[in-house]
Amino acid sequence: QVQLVESGGGLVQPGGSLRLSCAASGRKISIYGMAWYRQAPGKQRELVAVIQNGGRTNYTDSVKGRFTISRDNAKNMVFLQMNSLKPEDTAVYYCNKLAPINWSWGKGTLVTVSS
Repeated sequence: QVQLVESGGGLVQPGGSLRLSCAASGRKISIYGMAWYRQAPGKQRELVAVIQNGGRTNYTDSVKGRFTISRDNAKNMVFLQMNSLKPEDTAVYYCNKLAPINWSWGKGTLVTVSS
């Protein structure tokens, strides 16, 4: 059973930065493509950033140039560096593997961008 624990969220002003971390246990994530997802109030969960097992990355258009996903396979962790944050980035952020998603979701970490 894989457990995912996200951390690093908080309240930040527009234009600020945060670094999210995701710690996985129960299975080595090195062979999997991993991703960050987010769910804003009243909206469906969306895919934000992807990192393949080989390191290739992809981002949804709204965060390109502002967010950077990375991974440390030795530590079984995935990270999301978020810069130039906007109010529309406010959401609960989750990490998980790429589809098909058959791992349980963690609790996520709340990011609030507000002045």
